[in-house]
Amino acid sequence: MQESSTKTGFRVAAIGFLVLCALLICYGALRKSFRSSSATPQYIFLFIGDGMGNSQIAAAESYLSYKAGKLGGEQLLFTQFPCLGLMTTYSADHQVTCSSASATAFSSGVKTNNNYLGVAPDGALTRPFSLDLKEDGYKIGIISSVPINHATPAAFYAHSTDRWGYYDISLQLPSSGYEFFASPGFVDFYGRDGKQRSTTDYIQEKGYTVCWGEEDFLSRKDTANRIILCHESMKDKSVSDYSFDYDSTQVSLSRMLELGLSYIGDKNPFFFMVEGGEIDWFAHENTVFPMVRAIRHMDDAVAVAYEFYKKHPDETLIVVTADHETGGLALGYNYDWAFSVQDWAKLEQEWAAENYRDTMDFATRQSFQRECGFGWTTNEHTGAPVPVYAVGKGAERFRGRIDNADIPELILGKSREK
Repeated sequence: MQESSTKTGFRVAAIGFLVLCALLICYGALRKSFRSSSATPQYIFLFIGDGMGNSQIAAAESYLSYKAGKLGGEQLLFTQFPCLGLMTTYSADHQVTCSSASATAFSSGVKTNNNYLGVAPDGALTRPFSLDLKEDGYKIGIISSVPINHATPAAFYAHSTDRWGYYDISLQLPSSGYEFFASPGFVDFYGRDGKQRSTTDYIQEKGYTVCWGEEDFLSRKDTANRIILCHESMKDKSVSDYSFDYDSTQVSLSRMLELGLSYIGDKNPFFFMVEGGEIDWFAHENTVFPMVRAIRHMDDAVAVAYEFYKKHPDETLIVVTADHETGGLALGYNYDWAFSVQDWAKLEQEWAAENYRDTMDFATRQSFQRECGFGWTTNEHTGAPVPVYAVGKGAERFRGRIDNADIPELILGKSREK
């Protein structure tokens, strides 16, 4: 009698276990179904070409056409995306925005004053939508081709009424808890006066592993809970220059993204913000040829995201845009109908000359570029609207006229408290 009762108990327990397993399987399927049907994509890439307006993109495609031996028709990868919008960029107090105000709008949906970073005009701290995603289980990666404490990347983790307070901004990085950062390094590594504690000492004390170069990163990534990748040549020093081409001590923007993807993986949803920052810096210098090369570097990084998208087309969103236009660039200066692909050959040859940036002053450089058909109206930002390109889940939300403060809700596919 007791044996029969024991067998019955085992059967009930076994049935209960099977029912529990079935419920867990159903829950997992429902959760996956909910995620795939949610308006928010599971995998999100936001590319920001700093200073990259319509004319900068046109110049890059003109160069691609020159390399193909024709006048036009060649395209960057991201300009082939199916959804296109036009975005206004004004800040809360100026028609012409600065990068920190525009990046704050991107990250939080809040318009703020020029030179403010992650802070509303009234002084209230703004909340990056990347923190919303993190609370929902997303892994976060922040990547830039310029220092990670510069305005655009910093708007996703820091708060300051002084975008130039780089050291204080760096010290706010660990509080984000984001899993992956990558850039050349840090500005004001030892503080503005050069006498403060090193930036990496503080950051590593807060639980981050800081790696200098790809080899160092690969040797340490498997044991790191959160990680920062910087250029090998920038170890223990402040970043003071930016790259026209990458050398063996530097990690390209596309490679940074590849390494970020390898670190974060696709088992969890994720968000990557990837900035092509030196586009803006070369446009400030009014140098067409290296600016075009910088756009191509960012397009190479977009290609990495696009390869990922092809494997997960129903769950991935890629958005490519700019925070503002820099330089007021025009193709065909002064109605120069003689403008042709041969002018690119002159620019290419001139830039290849040794010490070009040192031997040709600003006025001479502008005059030479006008001879090649390119004119600049300023060496600062302009208020021109910038394009937005999108592909993947929710891409249709980026069609038409939008504003930079719309970006968070367009990416998430829902309204949010700011």
